[in-house]
Amino acid sequence: MTITVENLAKQFTLSHDPGRGGYRTLRDTVAGWFRHSAGKNTDPDRTGMFWALQDINFHIGAGEKVGIIGRNGAGKSTLLKLLSRLYEPTRGRIRIQGRLASLLEVGTGFHPELSGQENIYFNGAMLGMSRVEIRRKFDQIVDFAEIGPFLDTPVKHYSSGMYVRLGFAVAAHLESDILILDEVLAVGDARFQNKCLARIQDIARQGRTVIFVSHNMSSILQFTDRTLLLEAGRITHDGDSESGVAEYLKGNDQALRQGPLASRVPWFRLNRFGFEQSAMEPGFNRPLRFSLQLDTDQELADLILVLGITNTLGARLITSRTCLARMPSGPVRLEMAVPDHRLIPGTYFISLAIRATGRALFAEEQILCIELVADHIEDPHLLALAHKARDRHGCYCLLQVDCQPETLAAE
Repeated sequence: MTITVENLAKQFTLSHDPGRGGYRTLRDTVAGWFRHSAGKNTDPDRTGMFWALQDINFHIGAGEKVGIIGRNGAGKSTLLKLLSRLYEPTRGRIRIQGRLASLLEVGTGFHPELSGQENIYFNGAMLGMSRVEIRRKFDQIVDFAEIGPFLDTPVKHYSSGMYVRLGFAVAAHLESDILILDEVLAVGDARFQNKCLARIQDIARQGRTVIFVSHNMSSILQFTDRTLLLEAGRITHDGDSESGVAEYLKGNDQALRQGPLASRVPWFRLNRFGFEQSAMEPGFNRPLRFSLQLDTDQELADLILVLGITNTLGARLITSRTCLARMPSGPVRLEMAVPDHRLIPGTYFISLAIRATGRALFAEEQILCIELVADHIEDPHLLALAHKARDRHGCYCLLQVDCQPETLAAE
């Protein structure tokens, strides 16, 4: 029930030649003949080698709940496929003790023409379950998926929610020592996600090892005790999940300071979004101040900025809206403040959405992570509420704030 990875690396061959590394059409073949006859068969600019992972070393013990996080392209999927034996490493080795099961995509292997009952046996066999094992757990799978009345209906007639419920139900009842889960909590409604999380926690309490990959930092903090952070194919953090998530979100902020984040339209750019208050500044209920540096090629009307504050459990606590009738073109600096927030000391995630004339210009969840620290709370009533909220690992307030921009200046 352990995994040991030593000096692991994976290299891929990149090619911009159509048909190379994939299916070749007749057009690709004929074009290749002409390139070869013209002496252009080899072009170093069109091929190359790419290291998806390099120098990966870690050990996961029995019963550990480990998260793997990182931005898109960091190497998470490649690492999971190596652990699942779908890829062979270029160098290094992986030692796995125990039976391993991977759920890299919910519902993989379902046949649309088969009924729910037939797909339970079909999909279970693909995931490594024996027929005796499936028969023994059949009723539990059906109850978990909540598809009893539709058991004999072909899954092509299932709703998307029914489909993913059945897919997760089969995988969640695997009798494996090690379970690898990739973004499985991003499926279904909130109630079913909580049900999935409870099932995973039950698996971990049985002493089985769980590796959980997600872009949802709230789920990582809620579920895992240890986190590996991947950046450009290398592990940059291996430790407790709170530090790992903070490092990940800090990296997002640093990337934002170095250049604009992707917006929905090419003529609008968010060059910086930051938290202006010191993360360790003492005091309770001080206004939260954020700054934005925008750059637009055209004048904007009816600009709306929506700032959301979420706790580590994923609950939205504050939604703050800032409205501007007009914003000039060119670079603009804007400051927003959230007064009287009454947030207790702790870690919070910030999201941001920007719209103008009813059109979405930018939207990003968990763009920042902030830490509020207070040395004392003078109001005894607020102090009692804070202790009560801290015991619940949440917050006692839910605010809807309408703010006015404090500064609007062309730079």
